[in-house]
Order: sequence, then structure tokens, then C-alpha cells
Amino acid sequence: MNLSIVIPLLNEEESLSELHQWIVTVMTANNYSYEIIFIDDGSTDSSWQKITHLSKTNKNVKAIRFLHNYGKSQALHAGFAKAQGEVIITMDADLQDSPEEIPALYDMVMHKEFDLVSGWKKKRYDSVLTKNMPSKLFNWAARKTSGVKLHDFNCGLKAYKNTVVKNIEVSGEMHRYIPVLAKNAGFSNIGEKVVVHQARKYGTTKFGMERFINGFLDLITIWFISRFGKRPMHLFGALGVLMFVIGLLSAVYIGITKLYKLYNNEPAILVTSNPWFYIALTTMIIGTQLFLAGFLGEIILRTKNNEERYKVSETL
Repeated sequence: MNLSIVIPLLNEEESLSELHQWIVTVMTANNYSYEIIFIDDGSTDSSWQKITHLSKTNKNVKAIRFLHNYGKSQALHAGFAKAQGEVIITMDADLQDSPEEIPALYDMVMHKEFDLVSGWKKKRYDSVLTKNMPSKLFNWAARKTSGVKLHDFNCGLKAYKNTVVKNIEVSGEMHRYIPVLAKNAGFSNIGEKVVVHQARKYGTTKFGMERFINGFLDLITIWFISRFGKRPMHLFGALGVLMFVIGLLSAVYIGITKLYKLYNNEPAILVTSNPWFYIALTTMIIGTQLFLAGFLGEIILRTKNNEERYKVSETL
């Protein structure tokens, strides 16, 4: 099979039939063998009924329905697990991503040997203040932090080799950082393509300003995971030992100073009356706690079990 098109959605009943027909037209024109995988992330409208009807009229339509809204990352994780195509395309269901871009993305992965190709919505039709400017700031921070030189991490239109999606773990709210996850997994040949961004035709966006706040928090998380996720002791242990040694040396200095003054019959205050004694003690305690945090992190990494992150109610 050439293509698996993975489409996470939430309450997009108006656009599904049009999107499906558009994709089918492109697939037929290019003679692709394909599957369309809709992941209904807990829609409360008639999205699932629409998908069920489409699956009856087109055997290439497959679908997963979550019991309730778990988030885009979980939807993509489920779609990636089900996908069987040589190339996996992800796109949003709101008609802002154009299926006409799929052949070029497919060609870049199959013939130019990119592991992953990310879309770049160079010209956007979103609000400048609420989306464009925060998005530019977010993408700049993501580039600087991750080392992945993409202009648009948030673009839902991406193409992947099958081996990429089968070897990355998309969890939490990490769908924005799939290129970073791919890079950390060893897939470094990451490309970018300018794609057409269309104004939303139906409904309203499901994302607000909080996605940028969450995005920056997730950026810190993935920075930590990419550098210390497999070796937390290297960070916490090193900081803990450093703080403990500083505290210990300070305490030793205070003790030697006290003994020196006593030996020379000089007036000396009680050690416990010296504020530096408590600073040294606190530093040693914090250092010990950091070291233990790194130690516990190493134990958790070696004993963790895969947890269930979402529940599926139906599949097609």
C-alpha cells in the first residue's frame, strides 16, 4: 500500500464528506493505493455517523473512535499503530490542509529519501495577534532548543516513512514535536515543504491561546527528555553531588574557623548562631534530595510498564 492518511478530528461533521471526496479525487488521479484512517477524538456531534457512512461507501476508509476526548497526540498514536502504508500522511480535518499537497510530500519521502517532511504554512489565514505572532515565537524557541530547523512545528500536514511512525512514542501533548522525537530516535533526514494554508470553511478552531502556553511547557519537557530522559542521574546526580560538596565544604570551613578561634582564645559565636551554618545545611539537604531524585528516576526508567493512554469504543 502506498499511502496511509491519518486524520485526527474533533467535532468536524460539516467538513468530513468534502474532505473525503477531495482525498479520493487526488488518490485516483495519481493511481495510489491508500487507506484513510479517521480518529474521532470523542466528538459530540455527528462526526462518527458521517465516518461510518463513508466507510460503507469506500472500503479504504478505516476509523477509530475514542470514548472521550484524549487529545491529538493520543489520536495520532492510535492512527500510527493502525497505519500500513509505506508513507504516512497526517492532516487536519478542517479543510485547512490541502490534499493536493500529498503527491509532492509522497515524492519527497519515497524518491528524495526524507524520513519526515513537515509542511510550512508560509502564508497563513489566521489572526495575527492570537495565532501568527505566538506561533512565530513558539517556532523560534523550538528551533533554538531542539536543533531541528523547521519553520512550522505546528503544521498538521506532514509525511513520514512507515518506519518513523512505528519507532516513535507520541504521548501527552507531544504531537507538536514529532520531528524532534524522530530526530531523537535516529531519523535525522528531516525536510520541509511550503504548503497552501486555507481559511477555515466550517465551524471554529478547537485550539485557543492555552495551546501556546502548553506548547512552551512541552518544549521544556522535550528538551529535558532529549538530553536526560534516558540518564536522569547525569543531571540530578551531578547537581546533587555539586550542591552537597559545596554545603559540606562550607560546613567544614565554619567548623575550622570555630576551632581556630577557640584555640587562640578568641571570642567565637555558637556554630548554630552563624547563618552560614544553616545555608550549608540546607545546601547539603537539597543536594541529597537531587541525588535521590536522579536515582529514583533511573529505577523508574528500568521498571516502568506501558500504561493505557486512551480507550477505544469502536473501530471500522
